[in-house]
Amino acid sequence: MNSAPSSPFRYSHSSLAAILVTVLLALALGTATGCGSSGSPSGGGQKLSGNTAVTPVLTSTANDQLVEFDLVLQSITLTDKSGKTANLLLAPQGYEFVHLNGQAEPLPAVTIPQGIYTSATATIGGAQFTCVALLPDGGLSSDTFAYGYTPNSQVTVNLPSPITISGDNMALSVNLQVLQSASFPSTCYFPDYTVPTYEITPTFNITPATLSSSPTNPVNGKVAGLDGQVSAIGADGSGFTLSVSEGDALSRSVAIRTNGNTMYQGIASFSGLAVDTFVDMDAAIQSDGSLTATRIAVENPSAADVVIGPVMYVSGAEAALVIWGRDDQGTDFVNTHVIGGQYFSFDSAVFQISGQLSNLQNLPFVASFNASNLVAGQSIYLSSPELSDTSNPYTEIEAITLMPQVIDGTIIGSAVAGNFTDYTVSLASYDLFPDLAIQQGQTTRLNNPDVVEAYVDNNTQMLNTQTLAAGNTLRFYGLVFNDNGTLRMDCAQVNDGVTLTPSPSAHLGVGRIQVVKDVQSGLRPMIRTVTRANQVQP
Repeated sequence: MNSAPSSPFRYSHSSLAAILVTVLLALALGTATGCGSSGSPSGGGQKLSGNTAVTPVLTSTANDQLVEFDLVLQSITLTDKSGKTANLLLAPQGYEFVHLNGQAEPLPAVTIPQGIYTSATATIGGAQFTCVALLPDGGLSSDTFAYGYTPNSQVTVNLPSPITISGDNMALSVNLQVLQSASFPSTCYFPDYTVPTYEITPTFNITPATLSSSPTNPVNGKVAGLDGQVSAIGADGSGFTLSVSEGDALSRSVAIRTNGNTMYQGIASFSGLAVDTFVDMDAAIQSDGSLTATRIAVENPSAADVVIGPVMYVSGAEAALVIWGRDDQGTDFVNTHVIGGQYFSFDSAVFQISGQLSNLQNLPFVASFNASNLVAGQSIYLSSPELSDTSNPYTEIEAITLMPQVIDGTIIGSAVAGNFTDYTVSLASYDLFPDLAIQQGQTTRLNNPDVVEAYVDNNTQMLNTQTLAAGNTLRFYGLVFNDNGTLRMDCAQVNDGVTLTPSPSAHLGVGRIQVVKDVQSGLRPMIRTVTRANQVQP
């Protein structure tokens, strides 16, 4: 048997999160054999020769059960009718897939011999996923389930039909099916010192994709909310290199182009960019796989650290919050990813709203975001000068930006509201909004955390094939506001939904826990952060 590649995760806790105890477990390494799925040969005698530049585009299809899903992609290999293979990856790299739910992120283009490819396989190094759940005693549990490597036998790549590689260039959608890729108990947590069973079974669908806004394509040619730090400025003054760090993976470099249509927010023009500047940006994927920025936002020009992810807790007694940092980047996070909630103080922070959506003034409600209506479950972008532990009692954040996010829910009604259609969307109980709405030490700010009013207008990208009708489940992407206790979304994109049924327990894989500690001190809530490692036998 071949030795499986290993990719140990860097489970490290910086001083800013020391009040939350994370159990760091050594991840097991081993060997595994591989397998893959195949499609049927076809082609009708089509003659293909030469090479094609192929852009793989990562995306995912998920409900709201997991807050993070990290995979280290070692290889994605296509096999043609004659048995010849081609790898879609230039080099192994880690990616976080929850933030890609319904979104797109291209990989570097690769040159592939033209032909009809009928099957595919993938190899995965380290893998981990995290879920957050309210404990029966009112505390909060965040549980991370991890593999030190992923056996090839547990990785599936589906080609719904044979893929013809032809022409000068083309794109392929590499879509992680999150619900099929992780098995765990529906409660998503275990009593202390029990032995959990879970399984990580990465499952991908690969299909041809046209880089356009057509709803029949899984990739719409747009990259929304790409976050990173400028690492180099092009000599011609029209491009730059962005260092991107997502989940528990080493940062990677992404080349960005700009043009006369690029919109700037927080800075006046391209000249406002400098090395080490943090940006949040949107881009158009070009036919050669490159990115041309359509929007570049600098949320905080003085930022040295950025943490992006969902709010887990908002204190009712002080201006403090806990965030799950799905993306940690900056001076205090060099080669470090914090596994667990991080506390921050926001008593002097500036509150702002992402400029990704341009129709806020047209909404039939007042779209506001401030310290009094911040709620657990919202996606935020925290930025600050270099973090330190000098503030009392927590590290102070300089700016908080409300960011777009995805909700997966069932439509239970609709109504016309001005130029919008308001869809009333019911959430599953494991969604962060209902799950985190009532915690000890947190003020109740939502009247009905199980429901979101999603506002759709002519600006909304309709990438769904399922109709927007009562009883149907869809994914809505946009900014979520707390409007006097009611959750309302300015919706930028709609995709087909994912079942709300919790994933069943896995029957394979044996986990182990060493130490679990509950933290409850003063005004701080009890938040249990646990990391579990799976010991997979060869």
